[in-house]
Amino acid sequence: MDSTAARGQESAPRVVAVVVTYNREQLLEQCLDGLAAQDCRPDAVVVVDNASSDGSGRVADAHPLGADVLHLRRNVGGAGGFAAGMARALVRHDADWLWLMDDDTVPTPSALAELLRSIEASPVRLSVLSSRAVWTDGRDHPMNTQRTRFRASAGEKRDAAAAGGRPIRTASYVSALLRGEDVRRLGLPHADYFIWSDDFEHTGRLLRRGRGLQVPASVVEHRTVLFGDAQSNPGSRFYYDVRNRTWALLRTTSFTPSEKVLYGGSTVLGWLRRLARHRGELTRVGARGLLAALRRGPRPSAAVLATDPEAAADVRRIERAAGR
Repeated sequence: MDSTAARGQESAPRVVAVVVTYNREQLLEQCLDGLAAQDCRPDAVVVVDNASSDGSGRVADAHPLGADVLHLRRNVGGAGGFAAGMARALVRHDADWLWLMDDDTVPTPSALAELLRSIEASPVRLSVLSSRAVWTDGRDHPMNTQRTRFRASAGEKRDAAAAGGRPIRTASYVSALLRGEDVRRLGLPHADYFIWSDDFEHTGRLLRRGRGLQVPASVVEHRTVLFGDAQSNPGSRFYYDVRNRTWALLRTTSFTPSEKVLYGGSTVLGWLRRLARHRGELTRVGARGLLAALRRGPRPSAAVLATDPEAAADVRRIERAAGR
């Protein structure tokens, strides 16, 4: 059934879901099942297979949802996958809204409908909306806590409440709905982040002057193996945590100077607690990440995706239009 007809509005905005997958074929199938079971289905689905070595690509190709599957030749991480997927959704599917999620995210049937309902109810233009992410036992997932907008005015809080949510400053890509027009104007996430903080920087960029909303009525299940913050025991991936957060705070204009101080201070405190907890084992890894961030900024996303010329061309088209 055509999703636009299902919404009963010929002029309804065109929503394209973007799912990035890597070696999680069973979870991907559950994610796609969840998209197919939406009360209000997206108009199209783009799946980015990040050079999976298992059957994830085959699952995406065979699923009755009929997704547009982009099979990358090289694993470019979640950041590269979302950059490629968003560009494809904008260039090839003319998306008005981009609904982003990882392959371990399973939306409840009303997840998208509730996000769209908040857009309709909002007295102000929204740039980013975010769902409530829960773990498999129904508890709020600590990995996907949205940052409340610092010093939101009484008017902003009233506007958010009228739309059924609260004002946010950044959002996780675990069920985030981004206005396509704003992504065209301000650009895609940096593919070179690979993992972590790509969504922090990108939604921070969209929401520096835009409005964002966390919608508790829109619920998705984030089926991670463990309940907790992914960075609580990051191992070698601590490199990306340090490098990317430093990039986001020092090499972008996504945040105001006061926000950089606020978020930078809380980030450093978190790093110190993590280093103390792991008895300094992460010190060398973190130092490498910091040095890498200070030496250079992220490479152009099209260069990161150079082994996939089709994806790189789509990314280049969006980034050039955004003046990036």
